Amino acid sequence: MKLPKKKQRTLTRRSAIQSFLALAGTMAIPGVSRAEENVTAERKRDKTPVKITKLETFLVKPRWIFLKIHTDAGVTGLGEPLLEGRALTIQTAIREIEPYLIGKDPRQVVHHWQAIYRHAFYRGGPILTSALSGIDQALWDIKGKLLNVPVYELFGGPTRDRVRIYGRASDAEEMKKRVAEGYTVIKTGVAKEHPARAVENPKFIRYAVENFASLREAGGETMDIGIDFHGAIPPQTAKILIKELEPYQPMFIEEPCQAQNVDVLVDIARSTHLPIATGERIFTKWGFREILEKGAASILQPDLCHAGGITEGRIIAGMAEAYYAVIAPHNPMGPISLAAGLHLAASIPNFLVQEQVSLGEGYLKEPFKLQSDGTVMVPTKPGLGIELDENKLADKIGHDWKNPETYDPRDGSVVDW
Repeated sequence: MKLPKKKQRTLTRRSAIQSFLALAGTMAIPGVSRAEENVTAERKRDKTPVKITKLETFLVKPRWIFLKIHTDAGVTGLGEPLLEGRALTIQTAIREIEPYLIGKDPRQVVHHWQAIYRHAFYRGGPILTSALSGIDQALWDIKGKLLNVPVYELFGGPTRDRVRIYGRASDAEEMKKRVAEGYTVIKTGVAKEHPARAVENPKFIRYAVENFASLREAGGETMDIGIDFHGAIPPQTAKILIKELEPYQPMFIEEPCQAQNVDVLVDIARSTHLPIATGERIFTKWGFREILEKGAASILQPDLCHAGGITEGRIIAGMAEAYYAVIAPHNPMGPISLAAGLHLAASIPNFLVQEQVSLGEGYLKEPFKLQSDGTVMVPTKPGLGIELDENKLADKIGHDWKNPETYDPRDGSVVDW
């Protein structure tokens, strides 16, 4: 039976398309076939059984703890499960968690986070969450290495190619040095001749404000300067001090009071137009929920060594985005913590600035470098993208750092640190 000409043309077009698709499936198009082979290889690699074999912790000067998680695939992951002044306590917590992880697949990062957190009847807190934070960092490091991608790629990143970091200055001379080094953000503390009392006199306020004014003059109008109250200025004095600092436009007021009473922080936040920052002593999404809901701060500073690691840091950032709040990760710790913060910054849209005290010189084979615009480049190597320099670390293993015990010299009473 002879088909109508229109039907013949339809079949001809359909046959041609089918033939082309069949041909395309067999053609060795340059680059495409190799890429497909690489994807297949990665998928097979991802399905290859991998097990955690050991957790190691090292006390590292000046006051840090480095964690190394080993696997039977020969891949290790790095983390910082730090809690300042409680190094031995954290080491014990890691040993208590280790039996759960041994023999497990390290790639189930979120599952392990949930199990470690929820199987503890008493959840959260600085000790358990700090131990979990370091483990979480190390597991993401392993997963990225096994998949041969940076950690931020696992979260759909990067959202940026460089990360703004800040240095420190306590006086005008130090500020000039930071400017020369290339920093565009500086953090300072409240200058004082003696510990702050609940209600302070004009001299105390003037001394602190004049010091900040000298930093502003030395840094210029383009320098962003945050000021950290360390939760050591009583609320009654904090509100007066903040008002006097307003003409110099600090980038933020950090921890204007202790973290235990959010309503006091809310009262302070409502009394000023300056951004309030807090978060270094707050743990997990549940701790930050109240901060956001009550409008206690518009800059959140989760510490990825304490708040729940990278996993929880991204959740906190997502919650913050809904409240138009930004993230400035707290990090007075080591280069592993810094690397984790850089990957967080590269995977979220609402990042502000990253704290650091060490770019890894003397700790990493390839330390981070401060760029001329006050940033460091986002790591591009697999996992966290860093490697410890075992030779340079040799003389830094071990410490007995303790929290300072401070007292008011005027009457011997305990002073907040």
